[in-house]
Amino acid sequence: MGGLTAEEEPETVAEHHHHHRDVTGGWLRPAVFGAMDGLVSNFALIAGVAGGSASQNVVLLAGLAGLAAGAFSMAAGEYISVASQSELAQAEIEVERLELARHPAAEERELASVFERRGVDPATAAEVARQLSRNPEDALEVHAREELGVAPGDLPSPLLAAGSSFVSFAVGAVLPVLPYLLGAQNLWPAAILAALGLFGAGAVVARVTTRSWWFGGLRQLAFGGAAAAITFGVGALIGQTGL
Repeated sequence: MGGLTAEEEPETVAEHHHHHRDVTGGWLRPAVFGAMDGLVSNFALIAGVAGGSASQNVVLLAGLAGLAAGAFSMAAGEYISVASQSELAQAEIEVERLELARHPAAEERELASVFERRGVDPATAAEVARQLSRNPEDALEVHAREELGVAPGDLPSPLLAAGSSFVSFAVGAVLPVLPYLLGAQNLWPAAILAALGLFGAGAVVARVTTRSWWFGGLRQLAFGGAAAAITFGVGALIGQTGL
């Protein structure tokens, strides 16, 4: 009543699966970088104004203005960029659709040559191209992916990109403003909160790299801190000279 012998066991029992990390960063990378951008730029702005010995209300106004201006600017820029990219891709996809309708045989041969360049033997490549070409939409998708690097039904949404940029930038930019909203009288509470945010954002971004979380956090803290320190120095210089 023993188990199967080595000869009787199915070959699929020892099948091995492995998992790759998302090398593109997915949604995490742009979201964290957007928040990081808002945090660094707005904290640097606040530091510069505070360095000029401005009052609490002036620093708070500058922080809120920087948050609004930066978030709307990021959203507008992202919308225009993604919309332009999508419109260009859609125009080229329509060109390919027209070519498939006008010259189906030539497009089928072109598709076969694509598979041949990937190492498929000519007869198999021709048969695969013939079968794909029976459905114009399938053929269009393959042509678009191979020639343009995009899929007709998978173009990015300008509204989604703009909204994501707005929210992520605003989340980062609001961190150094919070202490002033709660009544802080100097820059130190904002600096501590911004430092924690910078380190945390850098540590999260390190998830999509081979670097350790502490290295990513410290690196981002160093760059963000340097930007704020330089801006603070500029503000202090301007405040002293009375410009």
